[in-house]
Amino acid sequence: MKQLLILSGKGGTGKTTIASAFIKLAQAKAYADCDVDAPNLHLVMHPFPQEKASDYHGLDKAVINAEACTNCGICLDACRFHAIEKHETSHTVDPIACEGCTLCAYLCPQQAITMEKAKAGELKLFSNGDEHFSTATLLMGSGTTGMLVTKVKEQLKQVSDATEFAIIDGSPGIGCPVIASLTGVDLALIVAEPSVSGISDMKRIIETSAKLGVTIAVCVNKSDTNDELSSRIETFCWKEGIFFAGRIPFDPMAVRAVNEGKSVIEYSCDSGTAVRQVYDKTLQMLKETIRR
Repeated sequence: MKQLLILSGKGGTGKTTIASAFIKLAQAKAYADCDVDAPNLHLVMHPFPQEKASDYHGLDKAVINAEACTNCGICLDACRFHAIEKHETSHTVDPIACEGCTLCAYLCPQQAITMEKAKAGELKLFSNGDEHFSTATLLMGSGTTGMLVTKVKEQLKQVSDATEFAIIDGSPGIGCPVIASLTGVDLALIVAEPSVSGISDMKRIIETSAKLGVTIAVCVNKSDTNDELSSRIETFCWKEGIFFAGRIPFDPMAVRAVNEGKSVIEYSCDSGTAVRQVYDKTLQMLKETIRR
């Protein structure tokens, strides 16, 4: 299964809007939302008749046995995350603050502290015949986002390995979930924004992708909000030998589409036409990448 990943160096560039349009245009049978901190691809995808949910466990959390605890305070002094609280007769652990380092359990002279599994999120798999949508939601305060993203991709591959290719909506930024999203993909389309911060963040995600050996393409969304900076992005791509997939203009119809829970290509509008052109160029780039 070949993987097309859609990324952005920052939030708000329209990455998910473009990802949903690509899924509709490709009539994709396999796709995923790897923005596990704030997934929203499901808002523009049709309801699925089948849904499978499972708990995701990240790092184990410390739990103190109140009966065995002697209130010596060794764990309290040693915890650099300030996750342990002292009470009259024993100590307790704040599961949100606990990072699962196991130091308190190692130091406890009474062996009153154990490391136990804790729910850190929820994996979801939506299915409709041979069409599958994998996603997840990380619980507030939980970590190991990269591990959860890997689970999302593994879950999709297990049920869709025979599918020709999958479209993956990644996370903004360059952190752990983005790196996990990039692993094993065939092409990453970076959605850039024509702003000073947008260009800076675009360059960071390009550097990150390049270090992982992933082939890169770039498109500019809301391009006519700043023609000068859009041209600067396009020139940068040509100079760096990065495939430029095109420009998508700002379009109020895109806002309407999102508000109505639809894809922009379901309307006759300038942005929809431009997205189709970007899709065609990106798909051609993906085919050339696979042939190499």
